[in-house]
Amino acid sequence: MTTQTQTRPVNLILLGPPGSGKGTQARMLEEKFGFVQLSTGDLLRGAVAAGTAAGKAAKSVMEAGDLVSDQIVLAILKDRLADPDVARGTILDGFPRTEAQAAALDDLMAERGDAIGAVISLEVDDEAMVARVAGRYTCATCGEGYHDDFKQPATPGTCDKCQSTDFNRRADDNAETVRTRLKAYHAQTAPLISYYAARGTLSTVPAMGEITAIAATLGDVVTRVADG
Repeated sequence: MTTQTQTRPVNLILLGPPGSGKGTQARMLEEKFGFVQLSTGDLLRGAVAAGTAAGKAAKSVMEAGDLVSDQIVLAILKDRLADPDVARGTILDGFPRTEAQAAALDDLMAERGDAIGAVISLEVDDEAMVARVAGRYTCATCGEGYHDDFKQPATPGTCDKCQSTDFNRRADDNAETVRTRLKAYHAQTAPLISYYAARGTLSTVPAMGEITAIAATLGDVVTRVADG
């Protein structure tokens, strides 16, 4: 059920490394506040499928094997922000990734008479994240998630949910790969942290606790911005 505490549109950027629970928290924010999560990949696919001018430009670039420019992504985002379903607010996922993109996004929002209301960084302990991500595996039949240390099936080797004995483990869910991904994330995100901290829009939320507790803290941040 959507809460009634939000009184005006809020545009959020949710930052978090792989395994931090960013996707889960974004879905909970969508449900609670009526926001729409806008991921770069979904925006591109949607624009291409719709055949918009920006979508056609993106399609040509992607078919040539090149990276879609910031200008095209911003054009697609501008079109998407005009849709009525995002009137309550948005959660931007995957954009911006650089200071230049952040500055361009600010300009786009200003053109609309809008702004980024809050940038929320989910803070994690890297070594704890390695342990959390590296031990993950799922039931190949129903998708139920398990963990070597934190959630084993009640009957070893048998899924609690569907009794399948077939499990999958992602090839990149190993300690070395997770450490590499975390290092890359911090290097990429550090400039954005500084950029938004300087503008007073950054909030940091510890993300190693219970999902519901983290969600409550995020909700408090969003409510303050909406009421602000």
